[in-house]
Amino acid sequence: IGRLVIGQNGILSTPAVSCIIRKIKAAGGIILTASHSPGGPGGEFGVKFEVANGGPAPDIVSDKIYQISKTLEEYAICPDLRVDLSRLGRQEFDLENKFKPFRVEIVDSVDIYLNLLRSIFDFNAIRNLLTGPNQIKIRIDAMNGVMGPYVRRILCDELGAPANSAINCIPLEDFGGQPPDPNLTYATALLEAMRGGEYGFGAAFDADGDRYMILGQNGFFVNASDSLAIIAANLSCIPYFCQMGVRGFGRSMPTSTALDKVAKVMKVPVYETPTGWRYFSNLMDSGRCSLCGEESFGTGSDHLREKDGLWAVLVWLSILAARKQSVEEIVRDHWTKFGRHYYCRFDYEALEPRTAYFIMRDLEALITDKSFSHQQFAVGNNIYSVERTDSFEYVDPVDGTVTKRQGLRIIFSDASRLIFRMSASSHVRATLRIYAESYEKDPSQHNKEPQAVLSPLIAIALKISQIHERTGRKGPTVIT
Repeated sequence: IGRLVIGQNGILSTPAVSCIIRKIKAAGGIILTASHSPGGPGGEFGVKFEVANGGPAPDIVSDKIYQISKTLEEYAICPDLRVDLSRLGRQEFDLENKFKPFRVEIVDSVDIYLNLLRSIFDFNAIRNLLTGPNQIKIRIDAMNGVMGPYVRRILCDELGAPANSAINCIPLEDFGGQPPDPNLTYATALLEAMRGGEYGFGAAFDADGDRYMILGQNGFFVNASDSLAIIAANLSCIPYFCQMGVRGFGRSMPTSTALDKVAKVMKVPVYETPTGWRYFSNLMDSGRCSLCGEESFGTGSDHLREKDGLWAVLVWLSILAARKQSVEEIVRDHWTKFGRHYYCRFDYEALEPRTAYFIMRDLEALITDKSFSHQQFAVGNNIYSVERTDSFEYVDPVDGTVTKRQGLRIIFSDASRLIFRMSASSHVRATLRIYAESYEKDPSQHNKEPQAVLSPLIAIALKISQIHERTGRKGPTVIT
């Protein structure tokens, strides 16, 4: 490696890294991140490698790096490497008779990414929404991750939102002691502010800026699966898609099927992938996919090869500007047209790994047995008939790669779903996730609490998994 590009003060969001890799045609990028996990000396420390397309390294690349690591014979160091990360520009160093010189370049953390956003959105329309006669007040929480400089520069300086619209914008190594996870459990400061009714739009970001959460006035929550579907249904509000067209959608398997309803109306294909952005990258590189997302508050498009929280927020602001409705009105109109997908994820965190493994092993044996097919479950006044079950397997339509054992699915005859999955991104021990989804077409039934609607499905999930009995837990750690 002869050249290293670093964000000013050591800060770059994950989407900005993807943007810069593609802009300067870099060989790849390294991101040091806690993502949405606790940070600081006692917290998470993750290393992500991005390949030349700006997306996460596929398994074949990670495996190759590991194989090479076992045969390394030497490495060169730069004993005089002292870099001022605050000073923009190039600095050059000698590297033990290897590369001469070794170049380090400090770049503006926001600049290249901002220029890309200008080419995607109608900034004048968004600026008028935030500053015009019918302006809405917004509240944006950077959760003390890297997004502070982006929020202040783009939403405040560029688009005119008042400076006090942005909170928790100073990046802190421990994120102020809170997990920087943009959901109702952890983004409590934003939720309380929105419940006061003063603000019409709220958003929070995770530590590295690839995940986001949307709230409407009075704390109206938009779940990530609904957000993805609503963005898909309103892509005509974004100049980028008017110019580029829409070729297809992608969603991770646990994400609700709300996107599928939109795709059917728009007559575009939907690709159901395992969890992990690298699967979307392959689809986008081949020209098959224009928009994709995951239920874990990650959404993006083919402008990059990473999920992009600020991009998603600007899409929402563009929709608000074009439709001249509130967040809640837009969501409820969407439900009226496409139906509502009641959806929740229940996380059982910090499980003993062996216990979690055996729960999933026994559950797979149970649901894939022929006797389980067409079984009926009666819970209260509800009867659920099993239509099909499987251990999710994905065949990549681009290169034919097969990825197995990506989660257990139970799909009922009324299109309700239960999904069980082990998370690969937990910061401590093992995390087992249960996803529940139920579809309701009737608008008169769209005002219920998701957990109340889904309680019969959850009762089935707990009965067949025996997770409480086998872990000693009384309930999940986090519900989203």
